[in-house]
Amino acid sequence: MKQLFFTAFSTARQRLLVAISVFFMIFLTISSQLEVVSLGIIARKGPDFFEIFSQSGGKKAPAEVVTKVQFEQRWQEIDSDGKGSITKEDVERYLKKENKGDIISKILSYLPLPDNLSSNILFLAGLISVVALFKAVTLFGYRYTTKLAAIETSRLLRERFFSHIQTLPMSFYQKHNIATLSNRAVGDAYVIAEATNSLITNYLQTPLTIVSTFILCFATSWQLSSFIFIGMPLIAVPIYLLTRKVKKVSYQILKRQELFSSILIDFISGIQTVKMFSMEDFSKRKYTEQNDALAELEKKSARYDLSTRPIVHTIGMLFLSATILMGLYVQEMSVPEILIFCGFLYLFYEPVKKFAEENSRIQRGVAAAERLFEIIQEKPVIEDSFGAKTLSEFKESIVFKDVWFKYRDTDWVLKGLNFEVKKGQMVAIVGPTGAGKSTIVQLLTRLYDVTQGSILIDGHPLGEYTQKSLRETISVVPQKPFLFIDTVESNIAVGRGHDIKDVVMSAKKAQADEFIARLPDGYQTMLSEAGKDLSGGQQQRITIARALLKNAPVIVMDEATSSLDMISEHKIKEALKTLRGTVTEIVIAHRLSTIEDADCIIYMDEGHVIAKGTKEELLQTCEPFRAMWNMMTKRQTEVAVQ
Repeated sequence: MKQLFFTAFSTARQRLLVAISVFFMIFLTISSQLEVVSLGIIARKGPDFFEIFSQSGGKKAPAEVVTKVQFEQRWQEIDSDGKGSITKEDVERYLKKENKGDIISKILSYLPLPDNLSSNILFLAGLISVVALFKAVTLFGYRYTTKLAAIETSRLLRERFFSHIQTLPMSFYQKHNIATLSNRAVGDAYVIAEATNSLITNYLQTPLTIVSTFILCFATSWQLSSFIFIGMPLIAVPIYLLTRKVKKVSYQILKRQELFSSILIDFISGIQTVKMFSMEDFSKRKYTEQNDALAELEKKSARYDLSTRPIVHTIGMLFLSATILMGLYVQEMSVPEILIFCGFLYLFYEPVKKFAEENSRIQRGVAAAERLFEIIQEKPVIEDSFGAKTLSEFKESIVFKDVWFKYRDTDWVLKGLNFEVKKGQMVAIVGPTGAGKSTIVQLLTRLYDVTQGSILIDGHPLGEYTQKSLRETISVVPQKPFLFIDTVESNIAVGRGHDIKDVVMSAKKAQADEFIARLPDGYQTMLSEAGKDLSGGQQQRITIARALLKNAPVIVMDEATSSLDMISEHKIKEALKTLRGTVTEIVIAHRLSTIEDADCIIYMDEGHVIAKGTKEELLQTCEPFRAMWNMMTKRQTEVAVQ
């Protein structure tokens, strides 16, 4: 609850919106109470004989009997001028002046209203119209500003969530899947926003309405108001018990929704595999199991949610009925007076009834806030050190010095890695799958930090540089290309604001311009999710163009040409040759043809450096490399023969 409260009031804009909402809330409460009084005034036709002459000293005598003494005494009080006759206006003026009679007379005595009010139809119609308009304006103002505060809360949470997860390490993304994160960013933030709305209603509007209306009820009849003290505990207890149930079930629903979304996204993403292996029945069965489980929890939540109002309504109606009977037959109140009291009583109990419903939303918001803040409060493992400097220029070399690394709860992936990449060199890293080649790329860009040892750039450990400047210095072409739902131009430029001429030039170097020109809108063609309307080779060429456009002094190719045909691979290889000496290249490859001209080839296996040297040196000294090279040569020969 504390997290939810601070979220709702965390910024100056939110506090301003809540303050404006409170302003409208005060006048909304007043307008509702005026509405009740207006209806009472309209229902009051004016004092009858017994209402006038059966009262003495402000206390009520039996309405069925009026003595001659009472009659004469009251007549003299009303006909103070001794004119021998009295009118309805005389009586109303007297009651207003003496502040006697029912609650309506007392109220009227404080208001500058015209005489003969009960017969002034136009004035009464105008009165209720003005009150209704006043309430409509304040109701809209209150609900709108409250909703704006909720929307602002949701916006800030989504922004804060997204900004924060970008600072978290890759290990965080291994623990959480896409559906989990998207559900928390959108679904949980929305639930929290709704809870913020309910929070303002329950903890600001409800107390104001209850306290002010209780005072008016007490002023109308303190005897009848005593019923409130009996009814409130009977209402509060079931609300409290059901609220605890709602919070527990709400948390379970949010967790189940997260799992349900994960399964849905999983099967949609793998629809090709599902169809190729005829897994439709299996997919539907798993989907149905999760769907049914979610539905059961939603039914349980509905039972708790919908139980509160009937319980509160039943208790409220019992006490309302008792109030009317007591007022009419014990307190001998007039019908308009009972109408006003019941109106005030309705205003008193209505927020109490809504409190249960709003509290259910609040409890769902509390559960959502706990889940969302689990992520927001997670600390980044990799942060810039105090006084970290900007890597503005790559001057000498990259050195891996006795580097050991392992992921959480795994065996060592890299074991005592030692090698150097000098400026302007092309260094290739080869070896069987699982040797730890791609891990080197992740360590070099500080997606992970080394477990032991150090990586040095120009003699300084990576931790001495800011992460941003480090990653600006290194341009990476990943093994698995990723394209955003955006235009081709934007996917190559990735928000850097490059001129279209530079984008086209990079695409030409990456052998991508030819197929881009054939797209419906060329470089302005909007790509679909993950670029699935392009072939794997086309996607890879766009990511290569992206890396070349970055114009970084160090370029890392992680199996970058694995999806390309031999002709495109050869062209890219020739394009990269033009960069030799000006750009430092680290190439991780299975296709040895792409790295045969490398200045140094490092052969790895099981996290160790087995051998390093030129191609000719490794063919002489490294048996695993020679076997790999011979296998590649044999395959190329077979392809050529075919």
